Order: sequence, then structure tokens, then C-alpha cells
Amino acid sequence: MKKQDFLEKQVRSSYLGIGSNLGDKYENIEKAKILLNKHNIYIVDASNYYETPSWPNKKLPKFFNIVIKIKTQLSLIELFNIIKKIEKNIGRKKTFRNQPRVCDIDIIDFKGLYKKASFRGQKIESPHPRMHTRNFVIFPLYELDKTWFHPKKKANINSLIGQFNKLDFSDIRIV
Repeated sequence: MKKQDFLEKQVRSSYLGIGSNLGDKYENIEKAKILLNKHNIYIVDASNYYETPSWPNKKLPKFFNIVIKIKTQLSLIELFNIIKKIEKNIGRKKTFRNQPRVCDIDIIDFKGLYKKASFRGQKIESPHPRMHTRNFVIFPLYELDKTWFHPKKKANINSLIGQFNKLDFSDIRIV
């Protein structure tokens, strides 16, 4: 029985996506990483920085995006709450959907689980419900974990990458 207790207390990795397309994009992401660490969200690894066009309006400023591998004892809702506070602290303001922003932090995967929750009227889902369609998430996630598995879709990351066409590769670059 002690073995099971030990295994239950192990902290499994989670993944966050961080993006910015306003101001000093690199600095905004670095600030987010520092603030995450201050809230007992420990960064184990980080991908390269990827630059991508804004979506759906490519005329808006380009994004810098990274994915980070983290360890935390927080629940999904606690993690979500802290992320929203960090975004606001860095300067994120409420705007229309898909508008430029100083800082955007998404929970890409929470401890390898398929999980849904609600917090103050906002729906939270892990893995992120659209992560598998976003090259700026899948490519850096693959960089960090070539064995990652989507618990809802029952698909490994290689099959998710296989869904992208050549155009999806041409509009993303490591910076």
C-alpha cells in the first residue's frame, strides 16, 4: 500500500503555451516564466521561440510562442486562476477574440489527463480543445516530448503532426 501512496503523490508533468504579439514579445514571455515560478509552477523545460502570423487576420502583429513543461501541485482550476492573474499582471486587457495581446497563457495539457472544469463562468478543458490544430503548439510540444499522447483523441504527437500540410510548416519559424 505504501508504494501506491508514493505513486499517487508523484507530480506528473503538464504543458503550457505562452504567446505574445504586442510590445517586447520576448520580454513578455520571459516575465510570464518568472511569475509562474514565483507561484510554485516549476519550469522543467522550454521549447525554442516560434514566430507565427496572427490568426485569423495575418495583418496583425506576428506572435512569438513557446511551450513549457511544468511541474506543480496545483489543481487545474488553481493553475488556471494563477495564469489569468499573471496575464493581467503583465498587461493583458480584455479585448475581442483573436485580437493582439501582451500575454496569452494556455493550459495545453494538464498531467496527461482529459479533464473539464469551470471557473467563474469560464470553461477549462485539458488538453486544450484546439491545440491539435495549432502548429505553434504542436511543433514546440513535439520539441519537448516526442512521446506525448493526446488523452481525448487517443493519438500520439506524430500522428497529430502528420495532419499538417506544407503551408502549416511554411508560416512558422524558430526565432
